[in-house]
Amino acid sequence: MKFLLLLQFLVCLASRVAGKVYGRCELAQVLKEAGLEGYRGHPLADWLCMAFYESRFNTSLVQHEFDGSTSNGIFQINSRLWCGDYKHFQPNKCQIHCSDLLTSSIRDDIVCAMRIAQGPRGLGAWMGWSEHCAGRNLTIWLDDCEL
Repeated sequence: MKFLLLLQFLVCLASRVAGKVYGRCELAQVLKEAGLEGYRGHPLADWLCMAFYESRFNTSLVQHEFDGSTSNGIFQINSRLWCGDYKHFQPNKCQIHCSDLLTSSIRDDIVCAMRIAQGPRGLGAWMGWSEHCAGRNLTIWLDDCEL
């Protein structure tokens, strides 16, 4: 009996910690419900395009940067400024541990991305958005999504 309870607990814990690769329309719905449609003047398609080119919608993606920092999660939020990694004494402007950005739950990722987007560069803070999304017709990102 104790073994079954332990197994159940471990399965529950693993599902909370595990990352996820979102589908395009599924992510669009989550971002819309979180209030990103029109946030800081950017339509939902901008956020989808940015997330795709940053992580391919993968919440568990970690990129190791040349300066020793990491870019984390679906929006590739960098440890140099935005999240804490216990390796560096950095600003941690989003007041979150970088590992929290790697789970299937992206509420904290969204809150941090909104904070980043409030800065002077807006979505231009993300290279993926600047190179692939800025100034383009992005309506295709929402095609066939029932929002």
